Amino acid sequence: MTWEVLSMIGTIAFAISGAIVAMEEEYDILGVYILGIVTAFGGGAIRNLLIGVPVSALWEQGLFFQIALLSITAVFLFPNNLLKHWQKWGNFTDAIGLSAFAIQGALYASEMNHPLSAVIVAAVLTGSGGGIVRDLLARRKPLVLKAEIYAVWAILCGLAIGLKLAVSSFELYTLFIVITGLRVLSYTYKWKLPARRLGT
Repeated sequence: MTWEVLSMIGTIAFAISGAIVAMEEEYDILGVYILGIVTAFGGGAIRNLLIGVPVSALWEQGLFFQIALLSITAVFLFPNNLLKHWQKWGNFTDAIGLSAFAIQGALYASEMNHPLSAVIVAAVLTGSGGGIVRDLLARRKPLVLKAEIYAVWAILCGLAIGLKLAVSSFELYTLFIVITGLRVLSYTYKWKLPARRLGT
């Protein structure tokens, strides 16, 4: 049940995120749907390739595709004056998607009895893979590679699940809330990782 709820939350959040980025870039309706779907399912596809699950397993998620399409349609029909608040709500939906999918990816790898390193990689790729593909298709710098702390929160999800610190449904939902909150704090207060720039 936890798995399905987190999948649903992540799918809705990232589908909305992809659709709004597409509208910001003035894509047509087909582009909006494509970017929304790619954002919602791109991370899962990359994860499946790396941990040995057939990519075709994604096509068994018919319900989630329907949920993603409905979410994208709702965003496309939303009034423009409400969509102007994307900077605030877009970051928030992205934080929810990151947290939900990072936990989902880590659970997937853990249930397949992969080592801790694979659980962490699965968490990072599932949590941020869709966003990376979205940003690349929109010709933006991937959010995960910028100074703002992003992938670190997915790594924490992988560690918590790989080390069996979060096992029960209550612990997993608590982890989801904590990671979402940390991501919101990191973009609100502009927490950054150390960076080094080469002089010219």
